[in-house]
Amino acid sequence: MMHTDKVNSFLKENDIKYVLAQFVDIHGVAKTKSVPAKNIFDVVEKGAGFAGFAVSGLAMEPHGPDFMARGDLSSLSIVPWQPGYARLVCDGYVNNEPHPYCSRVVLKDQIKKLESRGWTLNTGLEPEFYLFKKGDNGEMLPVDQSDNLAKPCYDYKGLSRSREFLERLTESLMEVGFDVYQIDHEDANGQFEINYTYGDALESADRFTFVRMAAGEIANDMGIVCSFMPKPSPDKTGSGMHFHLSVNDKDGTNIFHDDSDRNGMGLSKTAYHFVAGILAHAKAICAFSAPTVNSYKRLVVGGNDSGATWAPAYECYGDNNRSALLRIPYGRLEFRLPDSGCNPYLVHAALIAAGLDGVERELDPGEPMNINLYDLNLNEILEKNIPILPQNLGEAIEALEKDTIFVEAMGKDIVSEFINVKRKEWIEYSRYVSDWEVRKYAEFF
Repeated sequence: MMHTDKVNSFLKENDIKYVLAQFVDIHGVAKTKSVPAKNIFDVVEKGAGFAGFAVSGLAMEPHGPDFMARGDLSSLSIVPWQPGYARLVCDGYVNNEPHPYCSRVVLKDQIKKLESRGWTLNTGLEPEFYLFKKGDNGEMLPVDQSDNLAKPCYDYKGLSRSREFLERLTESLMEVGFDVYQIDHEDANGQFEINYTYGDALESADRFTFVRMAAGEIANDMGIVCSFMPKPSPDKTGSGMHFHLSVNDKDGTNIFHDDSDRNGMGLSKTAYHFVAGILAHAKAICAFSAPTVNSYKRLVVGGNDSGATWAPAYECYGDNNRSALLRIPYGRLEFRLPDSGCNPYLVHAALIAAGLDGVERELDPGEPMNINLYDLNLNEILEKNIPILPQNLGEAIEALEKDTIFVEAMGKDIVSEFINVKRKEWIEYSRYVSDWEVRKYAEFF
C-alpha cells in the first residue's frame, strides 16, 4: 500500500484532479463515483457512499445503510484515456463490515484460504472481443467490411486495419503497468485477443475489469463498439476468456509442476487433485464462468464459418487438448470455460473453492483425454463416460443450487443472490418470443 507522501506525489506528478472510486456489481460491470483528488484518503478510510439498492446484486433495500466503497491504494493508477483521472479499486463495506455480496470481498476471502497454506494462485487471462460499428438502424456491423475471410484467424489485413484501436488500447494498458506481449486477430471476422503477463488472482480480476473499462471507452471515442458479448453471431466463434492457472508456494515455486509426471504433462499430485476438484464441480462453476443466456450459444459444439470452434462442452482434461474443459500446457492448467462476459472475481473464487476441495479430498481426475472431442458424436461421448456441461443458463443455475460447496466456501449470501439474479434472467429469456420463432411457426400449422 502506498504511503501518504507517495500518494500525494503520484497525484501531483500525474496532474490527477479526480479519482474514480470503482467496484463491480454481481455481473462484474464496473461502477464508479468521481471523487475530487483531495478527498482520496476519505475514500480509503471511510469509503465513497453508494445507494446499494441501485446496484445489481448487492441485496440492499432503499431504507438500508449506504454501501461504502473503500479504496485499495495498491490499485491506484492513472486512467490513460481520461487525462486528469485516476482509478482506485474498492472493496464494499456496509455498517463498517466487509459486505458479503461484494465480489471482490468474496475473492479476498478465498485467497486467505490459499494463504493459510502458504500458497498464491497466479492466473493469466486471455480476453477476446469483437469490434463493431452501428448501422443506420442500430444493427451491429463489422467495423472493417474487408475483414470477411472464411478463415480470418491471425489474418494480417484484418489485424492491420483495426490497428488504431488495438494500439490505443495496448498503449493505455502498458502505461499503467500491463506487460502486453501479444495481440492477434481471432477466429471470427472482427474478433481480437490481447495477451498480457499473469498476476495473482486479485490483480488479474482487477486488471480484466480495467481492460473492459479501457476498451469500451476507447472504442466509444472512436465511434465504434468493443463488445465482450460471449456469442454475438450464431455462425461465428464466441468470445472466451481462458484462465491459465498455477499455484506458487512461499518460495515462489510452482507446486503444480512436476517433471516426473507419468502422463508427461508436468503435473504434480497437488495439480491433479486441483484438476479433479474443478471437474467434480464443473457444472456449478459453469454458472459463474458462463453467466448469461447468450453464453450457452458459445458452449454448444458445432461448425462455424471458419470450420473451427474453441469452446468446451465436455467435462474432462487433456494434454494440450483445446477441445477439453481443461488443457494442460505442461506444468500448469488452462481453464477454457469462462467467456468474456463473466465476473472475474466470482470465477476466481469458484475455482479456488473447487480446487481446494479436490486437494483436501485428494480427488482423482481419471485419465486424460488426448483426442479431438469435437469429432465424437453424443453416443461416443456417453460411451466414454464423459459428462456434458450445462447447455443453458437454467441448467447451470440448477447445478449451482445443488452443489453446496460454493455456499459453504463463498458464502450463502453471494451464491443465493447470484442464483436469484440469474434465475430471473433465465425466466425473462424463456418468455421472450424471438424473430426466429415467429418466422418458423407463425404460419407453420
